[in-house]
Amino acid sequence: MKKGVSAKAIYRKDYTAFPWKIERVELRFSIGDSFTRVCTSMQLKSKTRGSGNQHLELDGKDLDLRSISIDGTKLGESSYEISGERMRISDLPERCVLDTEVHIKPAENTALEGLYKAGDFLLTQCEAEGFRKITWFPDRPDVMTCYSVQIEADAAIYPVLLSNGNAVDSGTSEGGRHWVRWEDPYPKPSYLFALVAGDLAHIEDHFLTRSGRDVTLKVYVENENIDRCDHAMESLINAMKWDEDRFGLEYDLDIYNIVATNDFNMGAMENKSLNIFNSKYVLASPDTATDADYQGIEGVIGHEYFHNWTGNRVTCQDWFQLTLKEGLTVFRDEEFSADMQSRAVKRIQDVRDLRDRQFPEDAGPMAHPIQPDRYIKINNFYTATVYQKGAAIIRMYHTLLGEQGFQKGMRLYFERHDGQAVSCDDFLAAMADANSTDLDRFGRWYSQSGTPEVTVETRHDESSGNFHVVLSQSTPPSHDQAEKVPLVIPFAMGLLNPDGSEVQLQLEGEPEAGGTTRLLLLEKESQCFSFINVQQTVVPSLLRDFSAPVKVHYPWTVQELSHLIAHDPDTFARWEATQTLAQMCILEQVQSRADGKEMLLEPGLLAAFSGLLADRAVDPALLAEAMILPAEDYLAEQMVVIDVDGIHAARQFIRTELARALSVPFRQRFSQLNDGARYNKSPQAIAERSLKNVCLSYLVKATDGDHLAHAQFVGSDNMTDTLAGLRGLVLEGSTGAADALKTFEKKWKDDALVMDKWFAMQAIMPAHDTVQQVRKLMKHPAFSIRNPNKVRSLIGVFSMLNPTGFHTPDGSAYRFHADQVIALDAINPQMAARMASAFNRWARYDGERKALMKQQLKRIAAVPGLSSDTSEIVSSALK
Repeated sequence: MKKGVSAKAIYRKDYTAFPWKIERVELRFSIGDSFTRVCTSMQLKSKTRGSGNQHLELDGKDLDLRSISIDGTKLGESSYEISGERMRISDLPERCVLDTEVHIKPAENTALEGLYKAGDFLLTQCEAEGFRKITWFPDRPDVMTCYSVQIEADAAIYPVLLSNGNAVDSGTSEGGRHWVRWEDPYPKPSYLFALVAGDLAHIEDHFLTRSGRDVTLKVYVENENIDRCDHAMESLINAMKWDEDRFGLEYDLDIYNIVATNDFNMGAMENKSLNIFNSKYVLASPDTATDADYQGIEGVIGHEYFHNWTGNRVTCQDWFQLTLKEGLTVFRDEEFSADMQSRAVKRIQDVRDLRDRQFPEDAGPMAHPIQPDRYIKINNFYTATVYQKGAAIIRMYHTLLGEQGFQKGMRLYFERHDGQAVSCDDFLAAMADANSTDLDRFGRWYSQSGTPEVTVETRHDESSGNFHVVLSQSTPPSHDQAEKVPLVIPFAMGLLNPDGSEVQLQLEGEPEAGGTTRLLLLEKESQCFSFINVQQTVVPSLLRDFSAPVKVHYPWTVQELSHLIAHDPDTFARWEATQTLAQMCILEQVQSRADGKEMLLEPGLLAAFSGLLADRAVDPALLAEAMILPAEDYLAEQMVVIDVDGIHAARQFIRTELARALSVPFRQRFSQLNDGARYNKSPQAIAERSLKNVCLSYLVKATDGDHLAHAQFVGSDNMTDTLAGLRGLVLEGSTGAADALKTFEKKWKDDALVMDKWFAMQAIMPAHDTVQQVRKLMKHPAFSIRNPNKVRSLIGVFSMLNPTGFHTPDGSAYRFHADQVIALDAINPQMAARMASAFNRWARYDGERKALMKQQLKRIAAVPGLSSDTSEIVSSALK
């Protein structure tokens, strides 16, 4: 399809199975200086026998077709028809061999899908529809076959030649060239195909599976990065062992390769046995990577490995089932990270991510169910809804069925569907059948968009000891669904006595109490649950462990929240109480500011933070999470009309007042944790650094705080503390900030990943003139608009994580961002579409900002030849 041609929507209801079976495919790549020749041979067998000659439809894009033949007979141009990205060949026999030869130009492929050049080497990205940029093929996930791949290239330029499966043969050819042939014994869809060619170094290790297979593990990187791969290898080995221990799943080949690149549109790709990663999720050393980087690497390495079963061995029938593999695998990587780190902290981080990214998506112009009904460009549906909300729905299966029941369902799922392309319905059926339970109503979560809201009402009859809880659910209408239906919502709760002890919970009609946390099942619009033998005045602890991805409404008092902060044993509920109290206080000050009144610090919030700082028994990482105030974007979601400047002013006021009032305990905790110990990445060390640096973030607002930040910046032996010190100087506008940024730049100017942090640090400055600095930084030698990491770290951070800077009253940042979206669209439409989504919430702002953003959306929409990727995002926003 040519750019600028209107793309038609694809509907889930129109799915039909592909009428041909591809019994085997052989690919031969000859990599040259100016182009790569791709020869493809497909053994075809019709699935509709006895119906005479058949027609075949193949997908292709940007391919220079040199020849095509059937059973060795070359076809003339009149024997096939090419229209857009589709080739139609008529009158084929029931069995035949189709051979094609195409030429492609990886060096000119700036979209970073298909086969493209990254630095000095070549690699592929085929999910979702990139394989059609390599050869003519039925590029759809339900066409699974076994691949044989031979790669030939100049041995000096491309000494490493990798593809899926096992290397079965190799040799040399004329002109200093060499070749390697790879065989993958497992059928896979085209989106899992991978190829890498280049001059790469690697580290090697081995893993012995529980059945005794010795698996060779290799991590390939550019030569200068070879000393930063150990953590990735360690994470891979941990993931392989964890999947055997927790899920009973074993790796199935003799080799597992990982390749890192700086040029990648996404985080990583789970290609069978040849994972290709963004360097951000592979490379790490204490002086270049933060604790969050280390944890991110562990999680993403695990995620892509876990796809070997949940995505590769069992894959998607069509792209409407994307959450089948992604939501399930995100749940698995969350559980892996929780077992490797602190389960409580990981749960909080996952919930924060869901709320910050997915809840706004559910309320925006691109709202869609985790199993959408339609799309124009599937690339636009690699969303927080499909991934994070999908994982939350998988977690509800686990909550409802328990660990044992969930594992029974997983085993049946693999027994039924190994080697198949299936649907979300198949997963639900396996879970239901394995546990002899009816999950039909639970299946509504797959088809309904929007974030459900649960209103809680309580009434205590002290004379009878009955405590009544009424749960009512509703889901706001969205652009794609006006009518909503009740969902099955597992709602976990407890009750706390005045002394902080928990009530043993007994529902009316039960013979005895059943513990201190009760899972209530809300299935109707409204239901009443009555607990008996509740003798004292209690405080409810709601949605424990975030048992469902919903918003909760309850008329909290400051005293009730303070009680939960001090006593709730459920770590999520305790953290939630601090966030709710802080949110209430900040939004009250936003209103006070708007009314022209003086802003004040709520004594209850001050007392709560004082108590947290004094608590030496709790995990330091939990304290750190609790004392991070709700983000400005999250606070914005709580307002009908977003007051950008008011939110920033009120949040800064609260932070400053807390810092001043608690400067002594903040300094005490900081000094206690700032012990000068050398860096290590143990969970305890990470927890202590996180609390230390949260304390520092408050101390920089107090007297002499910039001195502490500067001392940490210059004296740190690790990137976590270095960046925390730099951040304190930069965000507080310290006189030493400019020199610190120059020092950092001078030291790390040749390290691409570290320079991404330098760009992001400046892009996040909350000032109306930050856009001018971002413009200037785009001219920096280390910046390239062709590199997705650079775009994300500078343009993306500015537009999506800096509300004060982005929403300048004069609209200059909107114009700047629209310029970049238009420029990116001509280079990398996927990246352009993601950047365009910064305008998605334009209708939520005040009248002037709303008009300015809408003007830029219209300007983007009017660009001649705009890609369908970007057009879909922009047109949805304008609607």
